[in-house]
Amino acid sequence: MNPITTPHAPAPAGHYAQAITHAGLVYVSGQLPIDPRNGPGTPGTIEQQTRQALANLRAVLETAGSSMARVLKTTVYIADIQLWDRVNAIYAEAFGNHRPARAVVPTRELHFGYQIEIEAVGYLAPTAVPTDPAST
Repeated sequence: MNPITTPHAPAPAGHYAQAITHAGLVYVSGQLPIDPRNGPGTPGTIEQQTRQALANLRAVLETAGSSMARVLKTTVYIADIQLWDRVNAIYAEAFGNHRPARAVVPTRELHFGYQIEIEAVGYLAPTAVPTDPAST
């Protein structure tokens, strides 16, 4: 097992890794829409939050040696299911023609007042070597 860390996604605030790679897979912890440069802030619109959560997801995947196109499954936690159509539109932009398996979980409020969190499982490129965070 190899823990993944990148400064291009929010640092873990608890006892977990941004991701773990094992046996050709990458397991990405839930990504809140926190801008890694500024830390938690005003949540913004659901579209802004969704874009940031997906950008964080992308950063962790790429550091691990994977990509959005290699995502097998996502779990999307959303604080207000009425926002789903707006979230799904941004999600579809981010994944394009790729359609990973997905679960959508309506939940209560999320940390810092955010309305979305996204976790994922992807596979690694055959010759993937995790990126050294210092070089990115």
